[in-house]
Amino acid sequence: MARYDEKILNALLDSYEKSVLSRGENKVKVQIAFPFTKRTVPEYFNESSLAYDEIHAVLEETEQKGFLTIVWKKGREGHIIEKVLLNTYSVESVYAYLNRTPKKVNENRHLEILENWSSKSREMPVLGTFVSYLKQRIKEGKTVKEFIDLSAPDRTEQILSALFKVESNEEPCYIREFSIRHFGDSKIFEETSGVIGKIMRRFRPEFADMDTDAILSEYRIYRTPDYVYFKGEGKLLSAGNDVPFIELPLFEQGIGISGADIKRIGICGKESIKKVITIENLTTFFRWKEEGSLIIYLGGYHNSVRRELLRMVYQEIPDARYLHFGDIDVGGFRIYRDLCRKTGIPFRTYHMGIRELEIYEAYTKKLTDNDRKGLSLLIEKEREKEEGNLETLLYMQEKDVKLEQEAIR
Repeated sequence: MARYDEKILNALLDSYEKSVLSRGENKVKVQIAFPFTKRTVPEYFNESSLAYDEIHAVLEETEQKGFLTIVWKKGREGHIIEKVLLNTYSVESVYAYLNRTPKKVNENRHLEILENWSSKSREMPVLGTFVSYLKQRIKEGKTVKEFIDLSAPDRTEQILSALFKVESNEEPCYIREFSIRHFGDSKIFEETSGVIGKIMRRFRPEFADMDTDAILSEYRIYRTPDYVYFKGEGKLLSAGNDVPFIELPLFEQGIGISGADIKRIGICGKESIKKVITIENLTTFFRWKEEGSLIIYLGGYHNSVRRELLRMVYQEIPDARYLHFGDIDVGGFRIYRDLCRKTGIPFRTYHMGIRELEIYEAYTKKLTDNDRKGLSLLIEKEREKEEGNLETLLYMQEKDVKLEQEAIR
């Protein structure tokens, strides 16, 4: 049987906690009401339901306890409820009756938790910003439910602890290893990783378009072994060995090297490499062939392993042309800009221009609202940096188009 008194009293307390009344900031009289409508209590208006009499009986009893006041519809007193009002002088009794912790108590508990984390977070840029954000929002009476549940302080502690351990991690490991090491259970961190990714995207701008696995890989935490794929010209050497152990032209679809082994390899046969091409998507990497080129699968946003590799290649082959081939959309150009900024290598975009948008017009898609906003920001930045993509970005804006890399052949 539905507990109508609990449902309605909880709804009234929800409204009370969102109001200025709960914080003592009201300057005029405020009423906390629960309206009776077909949306809020559909069974009350269902003539075939027995709920009508039950609701009347339960709420009249609740009114006698002093928790609320029933407001009857004008002319239908005793028959049709218009709304019920919370008796604010009985709020503490209502909390006790529902065995519910007041929001103010939860807020104060959280402020204590956050204060304890403030000193620990000084060297952690994301954690420090996040803690300050939560403290300010809570003190101002604003919602924080996007990231934490005020009624679950233990969960908040777990999130803050996980964020601290991610930012301070220096040893390469897999997600489940990381979870066992820090939480004594292989699955606990996976349950928290989603909100960690959300926090990272919000409070570290360069992570804004990255998925959670890509973000964690920046901190050397991997879901699976992190492989870098190569194909094209050149030969890979093992460290300290002058004898090539892998000749890349022999592998038409490319070959993968574990991130853990990247530091142990070198490049030779450099005279045959005129271009170094990074490719955003795996399908295109497998299909793409280009004479005189070393081709590296980037996998969307690059991580520390791929950056180390690219810097090593650039140091070995500084005279090659460095090209990036990705989607002709906001995400693709953001990845390109991020690649240039974090590697310090003078990459140029490749097959990401107006010509491709015109040739493959049949495969283009319309921009979304988010695309248009992102494109406007990219155009502003391009005008500042003059990186050679302004005409393409303006064309995309004018024609309302974008194109996935896989369409280009």
